[in-house]
Amino acid sequence: MPEFTSQMAFKNPFRRTEKQNPTMENETVKNETNTTEEQETATERTAETASADTPSAQLTESETLRAELDLLRAEHQATHDKHLRLFAEFDNFRKRTAKEKLELLQFGGESTLRSILPVLDDLDRAVVNNDTVQDLAAMREGFRLIQQKLQSTLSAQGLKVLPDPKGEFFDTDKHEAITKAPAPTPDLKGKVLEVVENGYTLNDKVIRYAKVVVGE
Repeated sequence: MPEFTSQMAFKNPFRRTEKQNPTMENETVKNETNTTEEQETATERTAETASADTPSAQLTESETLRAELDLLRAEHQATHDKHLRLFAEFDNFRKRTAKEKLELLQFGGESTLRSILPVLDDLDRAVVNNDTVQDLAAMREGFRLIQQKLQSTLSAQGLKVLPDPKGEFFDTDKHEAITKAPAPTPDLKGKVLEVVENGYTLNDKVIRYAKVVVGE
């Protein structure tokens, strides 16, 4: 039986296979390297895309907000200007109304007074001629005509004389009692005995009640 030596060491039947596939190992390593590089490249591209898209999106959002802010400012300014114009118009209206009211108080009766001036002229002439008039009947007629003219002038301005209340029962809604007097007959008690001053209406509104004497 031959002697077992170190030269006759046991040979691994798979060692040759391992030695016979260096190319496969290199390809595997190469494929793994390529895959890693591709993943890194894809990651870098994704990062670049994200980094490229994010500022653009932020810029677009910022521009949108700025545009909305500018629009709100413009609307606010327009509203503010409108309010200023309305305030100025109202202030002018208030001043104009106050001026018209003052003018109405000062000159509201101008047309009425102008219409009375001819009557005053007639009265002035009657007073001047009073000393030279010999016919008293003619003088009385002249004054009566002046009175009628004045009443006609005032009637044209809306002034009317209230009906004579003599003989009517005294009514506080129509008459103003200035005094009382004994009634000449029992049936006149509580009635108007005399009209001291006539009552008047202006455009159907009572501006003065008749001042009367009431029987008691």
